[in-house]
Amino acid sequence: MEITIQSIHFNSKSELNDFITDKVAKLAHLFDKIECASVTLKLEKSDTRENKVCDVRLAVPGNDLFVSRQNETFEAATNAAVEALMEQIKRMKSKLMEAQ
Repeated sequence: MEITIQSIHFNSKSELNDFITDKVAKLAHLFDKIECASVTLKLEKSDTRENKVCDVRLAVPGNDLFVSRQNETFEAATNAAVEALMEQIKRMKSKLMEAQ
């Protein structure tokens, strides 16, 4: 599975990229038909603080899976996004099993 990481309006460190790659690569163990993953990191500034946003899109046959999560750190946002994608994958796999 090819993983693309894009950071908008900042340069991400290699440690962060490695962390994200490791987390997202684990999704391939759940579903072997994932073609690629696109991760977008953004900084959203509000009046009081700066939120980190992690968007993850998985290209799978049929409809792509997409999750967007925000938190105080990119690591926490990535963890939340990966957990949400795990749930989506489980639901999708159960629907595929029922259809067969």
